[in-house]
Amino acid sequence: MTLIDLLAAIQHSWGYWAAMIYFAAYPLVTSVMWITTAMFFRNRWEQKGEPRPLARHPSVSILIPAHNEERVIANALEAATAVDYPDFEVVVVDDGSTDGTRDVIEPFVRSGRVRLIAKQQNEGKAMALNDALPCLNGEIVLIIDADAEPAPDILHHMLPHFEHARVAGVTGNPRVKNVDTFLARLQLIEFSSIVSLLRRSQRIWGRIMTVSGVVAAFRKSALLDVKGFSPEMPTEDIELTWKLQRRFWDIRYEPRALVWMTVPSTLSGLIAQRRRWSRGLMQVLHKHRDVIRHWKYRRMWPIFIESSMSILWSACFVLLTALWIVSYVAGYPPVGAHPIPNLWGMVIATLAMLQLLTGTLLDRRYDPDTLKYYPYAVYYPIVYWMLLAWTNFVSLPWLFRRPSRQTIRWRTERKLFTQEAA
Repeated sequence: MTLIDLLAAIQHSWGYWAAMIYFAAYPLVTSVMWITTAMFFRNRWEQKGEPRPLARHPSVSILIPAHNEERVIANALEAATAVDYPDFEVVVVDDGSTDGTRDVIEPFVRSGRVRLIAKQQNEGKAMALNDALPCLNGEIVLIIDADAEPAPDILHHMLPHFEHARVAGVTGNPRVKNVDTFLARLQLIEFSSIVSLLRRSQRIWGRIMTVSGVVAAFRKSALLDVKGFSPEMPTEDIELTWKLQRRFWDIRYEPRALVWMTVPSTLSGLIAQRRRWSRGLMQVLHKHRDVIRHWKYRRMWPIFIESSMSILWSACFVLLTALWIVSYVAGYPPVGAHPIPNLWGMVIATLAMLQLLTGTLLDRRYDPDTLKYYPYAVYYPIVYWMLLAWTNFVSLPWLFRRPSRQTIRWRTERKLFTQEAA
């Protein structure tokens, strides 16, 4: 059998056409679903103006885990200590930094604005957070990254949610600070039109796939209820979200709780970040695969199914693209595919742009500059779909791999913070 015969056999098989239909239909269905459910969220919860006054002011601990963050942590501490709230503390847990991180923190400690928990050995972010929990005075724990700068009113928007007894966590709305590169501007569009939009949708579904690792507030008793973070998981934020929801705690999204963050501005940094996210999601799906078999976890079925379907779509994207490239090289035009977008391709592109526009407009009220960068959205289906599909595809083996028992440690030093994975 020649290569041409093999290509013809593959492209006339039922499996090929099933993959083609799924590849084309998935982005259409999900775009419509995300847009409509996000608008339901907006109409139900986002029309409110000022946050409602608190019946009481629970004590809050702002916890910042750090490892080799001397270049960025001063800005985070200045913003954290300037939060507008009557009863809070700022605590940094330094996880065995080998640079000047502690030298930067020390003036804040001497002034009494910050407490420092100094660990001598690098044991990873999850372990650092777990070690810090017993040392915190707050009833609510707001965890932010060492390169994140919270808005002064962040707690006024998050804390009203905790007046409901079953609320364990509230994830905030990360906004991109370093919009000076092409990749960073694409990520600004992504956080508005994909991340933020999807969290709105998931709140309508009843469960959230993950809190944001860069900014999330938790009820400390809920963290202790699930025995804290899981040090063996690559993405401790996704894993914690699933653990809490399996214990029937509620997780919410608050788009008005803003924090300004630094995103990777180089391709290598972005790929490293997204591979870690993909591997972490695969490990969580493997560990919690039993939720699909139990009726009591039925509210988690939408996020499990949607996550699995997105991974399957990524596999279709990569495999079909590879097959079409081989076909063109071999001189056998692919069946059902063409380099010039046809009607179906234009429908997909139009809906993708509409989804990106919807997310941009929803977040414009919180980040007015967002709309200015919307023209970059045209590159999102071209550049980002390929990048994210590839990182999901190469991470597929982790879907079938049992999580390691070894602690996941901080892997990189932030020599140039704009070049590292956040």
